[in-house]
Formats: sequence, structure tokens, C-alpha cells
Amino acid sequence: MKMNVSQALFYGFRFSFYRIYFRGRVDENSKKEPLEMIDRYSNPEISKIWELENKFEIWKEIEILACEIRMKRGEIPPEDFQEIKSMAKFNVDEILEIESKVHHDVIAFLTNMNSYIGPAGRHVHYGLTSSDIGDTALCVQMVQAMDLILKKTDALISIVREKAILYKNLPCIGRSHGIHAEPMTLGLKFALFFEELNRNRKRMSEARDEIAVGKLSGAVGTYSNVDPEIEAYVCEKMGLKIDPISTQVVSRDRHAFYLSVLGVTASSLDRMATEIRLLQKTEGREVEEPFSAGQKGSSAMPHKRNPVICERISGLSRVIRANVNVGLQDVALWHERDISHSSAERVVLPDSTIALEYILDKMLFVIKNLHVYPDAIERTLGVTRGLIFSQKVLLALIEKGNIVREEAYLIVQEHAMAVWADPAETLKARLEKDDRVGRVLTGKDLEDIFKIEPYLEKVGLIYKRLGLE
Repeated sequence: MKMNVSQALFYGFRFSFYRIYFRGRVDENSKKEPLEMIDRYSNPEISKIWELENKFEIWKEIEILACEIRMKRGEIPPEDFQEIKSMAKFNVDEILEIESKVHHDVIAFLTNMNSYIGPAGRHVHYGLTSSDIGDTALCVQMVQAMDLILKKTDALISIVREKAILYKNLPCIGRSHGIHAEPMTLGLKFALFFEELNRNRKRMSEARDEIAVGKLSGAVGTYSNVDPEIEAYVCEKMGLKIDPISTQVVSRDRHAFYLSVLGVTASSLDRMATEIRLLQKTEGREVEEPFSAGQKGSSAMPHKRNPVICERISGLSRVIRANVNVGLQDVALWHERDISHSSAERVVLPDSTIALEYILDKMLFVIKNLHVYPDAIERTLGVTRGLIFSQKVLLALIEKGNIVREEAYLIVQEHAMAVWADPAETLKARLEKDDRVGRVLTGKDLEDIFKIEPYLEKVGLIYKRLGLE
């Protein structure tokens, strides 16, 4: 079929895009699992968990352990087991070459490993099905990944705790709907993140425990050709619990919960990043993410200092959240198993864990090196010229003047709207000139109302609840 110039350009661009974006993922000899998170947003330690070398190493360990317990049960001659244990190895490139012909990764792996073992290889994989190896190994990888994520989460919790204590008593403006509401402290913002991260850590620990299971129960989970003792032995050695009931696979509600927890945690990091981005806006510039020497913010505007790290965190959190939906759809497999989940998991599990660990790392860097500008924070508190004290005025009129709430509300709102409209006005000055207010509140009353300190009196109580003392 002949193509015109437009078609040729289109297909040429599309192929180039795939090659660039997927970093050689079209290369069948890639030693990384297909569709793994791009290097730009990856840290090496967690990326190695999802490399084929690590996966095949876990497969090999499971197969050897299954042979070991069968040897102890008298089903494999000791000399054969020693040959298996000493000779078992694999070559990733050779496995991929075999897989390109047989189109089955476990068969390709077994064929390759047994080529090194020799005749004793006949004992390998006896009575097992592919998912006994693949699913158990996947759970090990997910545990390994979560352990790194938990480690990074603990580091972030620690630095957020430090900031919460450091800024416990630094007054700042609280907002609702993006509009100035009432005074609070910057420390309370960090305290909120501290508690939310702790909840996420608890959920991640629960997800780790739930996915830390293995199964060697055969083709449909009935142990038709494998003794449950073999499963128990292998799982114990691999640091896993036995899945009490499985089909050909471990049920995917476990994986869906795992991905959901990653999604919630990513959303919390997005919340933190969004708060920093908003506080860094030029109009206030109360805080600012670190901007390193030599860093540039714009190809056109040399003055720009953009919150690009926090924006990156927000962006990748969307990827992680989107992957949750894939995990939820993987739960409903046909009967005792179909393979529709497999291709999806090869994308979303590496991508989600790698991306979350990456944005945890970036948030740790941002919080640790965050610039806080107390003068700007104080200046922002006064931007609305006293409007943030309106509720105190309202309650004082009700309490001291025996005025019905609606009447008191209308008095305060009348002056508040005038202050919004006229930059020269302040709420306190207008109230001082209103006889309706003067009949109820003295000058000292108004002085006390327009103080920030009363708004912060319960901060210590909140910190005590959180263990931030």
C-alpha cells in the first residue's frame, strides 16, 4: 500500500514518539519489564525491583525452595537437588529470545534455567502452574516496593513533624474557598499533613500485609498435583503468608487495595504540593519551594521562579490515581482465572510504585529545603484590613448587646462589604464610628477583638492530640 506524504509523516512521527517515550520498550530484548515508568521519574533502587533480573531471581528462588521441600519429603534424590541448587541460573536475553518463539514467559524461563541444570531439571516445577511462580513472585515484588515506599514515607513524616513544631506559633491566614477566613498558624498546616501522612502510612502497612501472600495450589487452587506442605514451606521461606484460598491466581482485590492505597497517598502528596504552589503565588509568596543555583524557570522570562517540583508531584499523582481504576477493573476475572489482568498489572504496578516513591522523595526534598517568609506571611494577614476578625465582632455584639444574630450579622456585613469596596477603609475604623456598635462595645473591647492571639489559644491542645509536643 502506497502512502502519501501526510500519511508517511504521521506514521513516522508516531513511531518516533513511541521509541522516545517508551525508551526502547518496543525492543524485545529490553531487560526491563515492558512499560516501566520512564527514567526521568524513577529512582534506581525501586526500579531494580521491577527489572526482569529481579523477577527471574525470585522465580528461581521459588522453584529451588519447592524442590528443597520435596527433597526433604523424599521425593527428589539429594544429589539431584544439589545439582539443581548449584547449577540453576538464567540469562535474561536468552529467556526473551525463547519467549519470542513460545510466547509464554514462565515456559521460556524454565526452558532456559533447565538448560543449565541438566537432567535433574526434570524435578523443577513439578505439579505447579505458572501462576504459582508468577503470582507469588509478584507479591514479593510488591512487598519489596512497599518497604521502600514506607521507608521514604517515614523520612517525610519526620521532616514534616519538625516543621510543624518549628512553625507552631507562627500566625498566618487561614482560607476557605481561596478567600481569607481567620488567623491560624503555619505550623497547623504542617501538623495536618503530619497526621494525614501517618494515616497513609497505616494504610500502606495494611496493604503490605494484605499483599504479602503466596500460593502454590495448582491450576485451579485445589492442590491436585502439589501438596499444601510445599506451599507452606515456600511461603514461609519467602516471608509470605499462605493465601488461605486461591484459584489459579491470588485474588485481585488484594492488588486493587494496594493500588488504592497508593492512590490515596499520592492524593495527599498532591494536596501538600498544591498548598505550597498556592502559597508561592507572587501576590503573597509566603513560602517557596527550593530554587537551586543555576536553575532557570523560563526560556522567555529570566525572572521566573516556578514551583516546578510541586507541579511535578501534582502531575504524577494523577497518573497514580488513574492506575487505581485499572486495579479495580482487574478484580473481576473469568471463573478461576483469565489473563486480562496480567498486561495491565505489568504497567500499573511498576509505574505506580516507582512514581509514588519518586514523588515522596521529591516532597521530602521540598519540605526539608522549603523557604518560609515570615514578613510576607505577616503582611498577608493584614491584606483584608481587619475583615478576618468579623466573626469575633459578630459574636461580641450578640453576647454583650443582647442583639439577635441576624441584626448583628447585618451590621458587621454592612461594614465588611464597604471595606471590600474601598481600599482606604479598615473594619475596625468603621466599627468605631458606628453608634450601634459603640452602644455595645467599648474601645478596649474592639482592641481585644482585633488581636490575633485568641485565635491561637487552642493550638497547643491540637498538638497534644497529635503527639506533637
